Amino acid sequence: MELELGIAVDAGPDAGPLAQRAEAAGLDLVVVREGAARLDPWTTAAWVAGSTGRIPVGVSHGPAGPAGYPAVVAKARQSLDVLSGPRLIDAEPGWVVAPAGAHVAELRDLARTGLPVVVPVTAVEDVDRVAALAGDRSGGPRRSAAARSRRRDGIDYDGVPETLRDTAVEPGDRGYRAVSSNYLRGGAPGLVLRPRTPEQVADAVAFARHHPHVPLGVRSGGHGISGRSTNDGGLVIDVGAMSSIEVLDVDRRLVRIGPGATWKQVAAALDPYGWALGSGDYGGVGVGGLATAGGIGYLSRAHGLTVDHLRAVELVLADGSLVRAAAHERPDLFWAVRGAGANFGIATAFEFEVDEVGDVGYAILALVTPDIEASLLRFGELATQAPRDTTVFLVTGRPRHGQSVIQLYAMVDSSDADVIVGRLTPFLELGDLAQQEVAVTRYAGVMARAHDVGPDGHQGTGEPVSRSAFAPRMTPELAHDLGELLRTGRVFFLQLRTMGGAIADVPSAETAFAHRSPDFQLTAMGTEHASLDPAFDRLAHHFDGLYLSFETDLRPERLADAFPPLVLSRLRDAKRRYDPDNLFRDNFTVDPLGGRPKESS
Repeated sequence: MELELGIAVDAGPDAGPLAQRAEAAGLDLVVVREGAARLDPWTTAAWVAGSTGRIPVGVSHGPAGPAGYPAVVAKARQSLDVLSGPRLIDAEPGWVVAPAGAHVAELRDLARTGLPVVVPVTAVEDVDRVAALAGDRSGGPRRSAAARSRRRDGIDYDGVPETLRDTAVEPGDRGYRAVSSNYLRGGAPGLVLRPRTPEQVADAVAFARHHPHVPLGVRSGGHGISGRSTNDGGLVIDVGAMSSIEVLDVDRRLVRIGPGATWKQVAAALDPYGWALGSGDYGGVGVGGLATAGGIGYLSRAHGLTVDHLRAVELVLADGSLVRAAAHERPDLFWAVRGAGANFGIATAFEFEVDEVGDVGYAILALVTPDIEASLLRFGELATQAPRDTTVFLVTGRPRHGQSVIQLYAMVDSSDADVIVGRLTPFLELGDLAQQEVAVTRYAGVMARAHDVGPDGHQGTGEPVSRSAFAPRMTPELAHDLGELLRTGRVFFLQLRTMGGAIADVPSAETAFAHRSPDFQLTAMGTEHASLDPAFDRLAHHFDGLYLSFETDLRPERLADAFPPLVLSRLRDAKRRYDPDNLFRDNFTVDPLGGRPKESS
């Protein structure tokens, strides 16, 4: 067993120089403890961390534990962790204290606990003596005691497949903050695996199969509103590195796209060919999550959902097998993936037949109205009566001083400025125009408005609270009830995505995304489910189904809302065939045992 050795120092002015000496000597840990001067170990630890660059820093609370107000201690811990990097250990026992002057045999005996051993020191000479006992510190890379102290229970860190070890991220690693959270949800996964090939995805799935007791998230771009691509204490399989985009057949407009690509990148790659593939409304979203859920976007009324363009998909199933699904190859799986894909495996590549799309009109209009009900009702009429080349989304929020601000995001699949103006002008009836931006541009230009995530990753916090529904029609009663909902203050974001057109051309039985006839997809976001759910549930009689990508309510009836009975029955049949043990269960699971009578004992 390798001996991890460090020093214990009293809080005081000598702690910094002693820590610097220990770091220079290659020791593994500095523990700051309260000494005779009774100075604060937290303050001293911050100074020690600032005086050093690598060595982990432990804070000893003494037998009474951390003193002071819990919130203050938590803030001190968080602040020091951010400022020093993941070098902090404050969870005892994170080390074993040896007697001052201990010899190597004693140290090795104490090290049998698996924890670092620290020796109390008061002078530079003491540090040099400990360093001499440690011997040669050169060797391969290894995780520090600080990193290991943050490991979560229930995960076999030593069992991480060899193919994934170099890119795996643990809670104590420096890159952890960049991969722990997603766009809207703060996360604290116990391990993030980052495969780069389908074979490595299979290795990650095999590792997950040996951990059925911890949550499992799958991430492509990390932008999902539902937030299921992170968790607390579980595993995340992040396929963001699998982001290749390849044209397979120019004549057929057939392209192959990795799940980790963003729609911004896809649009940019297709644009030189005069092509586009409709996705959602934001270019920073990852391909994998959207392409297995539906894809209601700016081009949907003109060209259909994203899943309607899918011609084949390659997946790693729960048993680790690499398979391909298409219309004539595992057709049941191909049907299920187009709308409920999160339940059946991890997609490693998609083949899409894309559309010829030239210049488009894109507009953002801000209007103010004193009568949100009348504006919603009129929007419903205008948006559904518009030609299918025109798709308009509406966003509004809480009224202020009797006025509501409406934002319209519109795309017209035409390069003719007169046509674009003609399509958009009727929407000015919805209120007083406060701001406008209208341009003839490329679809890639619209997607390029999304910000790049960057090396720091997503920084979501807390839990997203979002409810979703399909509204068959915008009736006076629905407009009234939405106005009342907004006035409660429980919803700060309400979006209506206009459907119809090419979406409705596809038979509902063609894909697991079965809600083809509604006029609108509706999303309402609030701050807590206890407040939002009762208010939103009262509107249920207006709705017919929901879109899982924008839903965070985990009550079991939401699954029945998402999938009509016959669809849910087919999905359960497919689940029993492809994931009978329900490995992929953390994103609105289709229980393979649901609907099947239990065997008598």
